Amino acid sequence: MTNPISYTAFGLTITSEFPLPELLPTELAEKDPDVVIKQADLQQVWFEHSDDDQYFVIDKTFIMFRMPEVAIFLIRNGSEILVSPFDDAHEDHIRLYTLGTCMGAILMQRKILPLHGSAVVIGGKAYAIVGNSGAGKSTLASAFIKRGYQLLSDDVIPVTLNESGYPIVTPSYPQQKLWLESLSQFGMTSDGYRPIIDRETKFAIPVTNQFVSEPMPLAGVIELVKTENEEIEMLPIQNLNRLHTLFVHTYRNFFIGPAGLMDWHFQTTAKMANHIELYQLQRPVSRFTAHDLTELILETVYEEEKVL
Repeated sequence: MTNPISYTAFGLTITSEFPLPELLPTELAEKDPDVVIKQADLQQVWFEHSDDDQYFVIDKTFIMFRMPEVAIFLIRNGSEILVSPFDDAHEDHIRLYTLGTCMGAILMQRKILPLHGSAVVIGGKAYAIVGNSGAGKSTLASAFIKRGYQLLSDDVIPVTLNESGYPIVTPSYPQQKLWLESLSQFGMTSDGYRPIIDRETKFAIPVTNQFVSEPMPLAGVIELVKTENEEIEMLPIQNLNRLHTLFVHTYRNFFIGPAGLMDWHFQTTAKMANHIELYQLQRPVSRFTAHDLTELILETVYEEEKVL
């Protein structure tokens, strides 16, 4: 354990007793940090609130979860993450859940909508690429980066509404997670990159030089889905399907109901849907299509710009 270190990510100042090298270090101003991450003994608290077969305990005041062989985590008030590591827990594992599930919970508690995907900047606006695990979100974002576009977020995308009700994406931190297969398709090797510990063929890729550090207006959400068809298709998502898509691709959406956030989520996504374009992008599983998908998205986005 080290002395607390200060970082910035997701638009928040964070102090952590656990090193978080993925994040951008910062000098802490005189005001208190937005989020504090520290070690605590949570065994008794977990015993009091959980049943034997539970992994998550969620209510309106806190979210707690237990990952075997890693740690018990407690997130409360949108400002505190307590970590109770198990013996021999790997630091990489602790970081994985701290920066993923824990930060997703923090954002929800602060009423910041976390979408599950990657956000890139096209023409000064953010476009969120969402989809189920394994859909190819990070790979597609990496194809944009290879073409000179910039990354806002990978995995957890923080969205807020400004005073006029327009959605804004806040940057997370300058890293991607890419499978070895995707690295190979981009002509890269895994040499020098740190593997994500529980997925040994997935690697943490720094993107510091192509990372946007300022919030950007969200102009579109693109749902990436795999298809057995040979053709790539990009179709508009319409009517109530727009709200359904935003719900399905909210990060850890099973937190929403038990945490008492259904009304907030509905109101937020309804306002978002009025201001953004939503598409479903179908990608064939039979071949590597990231470059073709990138081309189609750019054509669609710039065509929309002409119409507006």
